[in-house]
Amino acid sequence: MSTKNKKAARKPIERKWHLIDASSENLGRLTSKVASLLRGKGKVSFTPHIDGGDFVVFINTDKLKFSRGKDEKKIYYHYSGYPGGMKAITLRDQIVKDSRKVIKMAVYRMLPKNKTRDVVIKRLKLFKDDVHPFADKFKK
Repeated sequence: MSTKNKKAARKPIERKWHLIDASSENLGRLTSKVASLLRGKGKVSFTPHIDGGDFVVFINTDKLKFSRGKDEKKIYYHYSGYPGGMKAITLRDQIVKDSRKVIKMAVYRMLPKNKTRDVVIKRLKLFKDDVHPFADKFKK
């Protein structure tokens, strides 16, 4: 019997936990790192169609930094589908409303547009301050 036809033994995916503080860098730099960690692109066993990424805990989302006045210039648009249904909100107003949504949208839009995107984004945990329930994962 040929060994080509046998399925290789599948190893369980080892997922690590990463803690990222939003007060350290700009929004774009942090979210691109987070998107890469969520997909598992830094791992040797990376394969695009297999979900092998890690968990990411993102803290201090209220302390985000921006470059070149983006908090006033950047506008998020949403269209309901009805005439006159376009809504717009600036980045600064969205930060005041809910800063976690800004990060989630940025990371979500950086992930590949396929079936794995909704599964991958669930491993992103967002918190407005330092307190989070995953502290035991980082005590090692």
